[in-house]
Amino acid sequence: MTRISKCLAATREAGRTALIPYITAGDPNPNATVDIMHALVAGGADIIELGVPFSDPMADGPVIQAACERALAHGTSLADVLAMVREFRRSNDDTAVVLMGYLNPIDRFGFEAFGRAARDAGVDGVLAVDLSAEEAPDVLPALTAGELDAISLIAPTTSDERMARICAQSSGFIYYVSLKGVTGADRIEVDALAAQVARIRHHTELPIAVGFGVRTPAIAAAVARAADAVVAGSVLVREIERLAGDHAAMLARVTETLAAMRRAMDETSSTGEVDA
Repeated sequence: MTRISKCLAATREAGRTALIPYITAGDPNPNATVDIMHALVAGGADIIELGVPFSDPMADGPVIQAACERALAHGTSLADVLAMVREFRRSNDDTAVVLMGYLNPIDRFGFEAFGRAARDAGVDGVLAVDLSAEEAPDVLPALTAGELDAISLIAPTTSDERMARICAQSSGFIYYVSLKGVTGADRIEVDALAAQVARIRHHTELPIAVGFGVRTPAIAAAVARAADAVVAGSVLVREIERLAGDHAAMLARVTETLAAMRRAMDETSSTGEVDA
């Protein structure tokens, strides 16, 4: 089993929902990323989603787009991101790390070379936002050869036929995009979310993570009632930007922001209710 599978099996057995924070590697500067990753673990992260900065994102809202621009201004490359994971692994061999980004940097790196380098650095999974179900058979063998989980997105508009195909090609977990929009969007309809997650479960036994629009502890707790994992990104990236000039304060705020979500999710698991 991969770190991802072990983590999600353990949280499910414990009756709790996993918490997956997202940050952009290299933001606010490359030297801060590993410290932020450790701060996320201190705040209750079960899996870390590390964004690979890219110049032409299609699924990211303005907050994460700006984070990518800041990271790229520092020259952050895919090789640099792998080096960050390698450094993180020097003191943390337990927390799973997923790289989230776009195909272009991986293609330029070389799919097979990337699979080997990512495995050696300690990466556990890859989510390429723009990898279509049609292209996946040409790319996934290089990832699975590197013992990396291939995580896929499913959207509210995905048909059942296509959903079945995506699920069959995936491993680790399925990432359900809760909104028709970009990261950081405003509103999640929790009842509709539960129905969509149930629909996905007809096609896979993989855990289902839900992200996009998770910006408060109350929303995280509500989503946790339907999902196996909750993904939060823009709210953290916004705090990183706001406190970029004070490294210690930034780390403390990232930890507390995530910890507040963790507490709300755990309270929901124990009571079955959400305090909105």
